[in-house]
Amino acid sequence: MKQMNSREQQLRLFEQKYEGGITSSELLDAFAGMDVQLSEASLRKYVQLGLLPRSIRVGRKGKHQGSQGVYPVSVLRQILLIKEMMANNFTIEQIQRDFFFMRRDLQQLQQTLTSIFSTLSAVLQERNRRGYAQDVARDVEGARQSSHDLLIRLEDVEKRLTTRAHLRRLSSAS
Repeated sequence: MKQMNSREQQLRLFEQKYEGGITSSELLDAFAGMDVQLSEASLRKYVQLGLLPRSIRVGRKGKHQGSQGVYPVSVLRQILLIKEMMANNFTIEQIQRDFFFMRRDLQQLQQTLTSIFSTLSAVLQERNRRGYAQDVARDVEGARQSSHDLLIRLEDVEKRLTTRAHLRRLSSAS
């Protein structure tokens, strides 16, 4: 069995460590530890351009601790892919058009579905106390699984189209 390269090992460790989300300062530290240059300004620019998801505000435990922005840990790999494409002479516009053309919409869909199922869970929890929402809970769980499957399928479509565009671009550059 092939031994994993060092960068892949680092990524997997970060993905485990920050499974619940990663802050911008933790992202910058992670990339510094991998000897990959990433500035706060670049991170913000990638988010503004829709190449990366917006952070989600998460409250901190403790009185008067406020909240902090947390990104899904998947942005680690997305940033590395963006940097790799830029190193292969892709422009930001080409990356947006050819590779991350559905990214923002998929992220909005995921956030919307998460919100819907969170609301449904709260309603079901309240109604289950009264004993009449158990059959509906099964339907909601089925819908939740279907939405999860839909997102995976759409992400797969985007990845397949992205891979083809990437391969086409690389072959034309040769």
